[in-house]
Amino acid sequence: MTGRLVAVNLEPAEQSFSAGSDEDIWSLTNGRKASLQNAKTAAAMGADMLVLTGNPGIGVQNKAITESLAAIAPELGDKVILVAGKMHASGILSEAGRGIITREDISEFADAGADVILLPAPGTVPGVTMEYIRELVSYAHSLGLLTLTAVGTSQEGADQQTIRQIALMCKMTGTDMHHLGDAGYIGMALPENIMAYSSAIKGIRHTYRRMARSINR
Repeated sequence: MTGRLVAVNLEPAEQSFSAGSDEDIWSLTNGRKASLQNAKTAAAMGADMLVLTGNPGIGVQNKAITESLAAIAPELGDKVILVAGKMHASGILSEAGRGIITREDISEFADAGADVILLPAPGTVPGVTMEYIRELVSYAHSLGLLTLTAVGTSQEGADQQTIRQIALMCKMTGTDMHHLGDAGYIGMALPENIMAYSSAIKGIRHTYRRMARSINR
């Protein structure tokens, strides 16, 4: 209906670190787990991309992402785009700050079959600078991978000036794709922030063109 790619998040974790029942939004339900069966189901339903990552407090380790990739890529690597990485620590203290993702992680993701590396956007995680992410983007590109910089720290609900600053820093890293999280109104970033982000990286002319395009022509 939108004429856009559809991506589905799957989380490589055995259990959630969060308290609460299965109805709790932060508890890891079976359908969200990064199992091969769930990946096959998502692909069969028409998903274009599978994003192996973790929500807050779920407890997703980079090692688990690599293991999930290694299981999914041989089966679906030629059918869907596989994205791997984290935009925040996801409850793993040892993988906070710059430890969220390193060159070693990117190398392991690449070997396991990733097409795109997900990285925290500069300025969204303490200690994660534009220079650091630019280095990781360049390294991922050297391996033939694309990159996705992600805002997943509730700053998608910040003021527009902050959004524009993050957007420009992401563009300066050389990233290929941009992500805004859902912590604005429930389930999506603030619409005005989506507009601000888009206009910051490509101007009003191209932003309006994308908004006005129809898949029927």
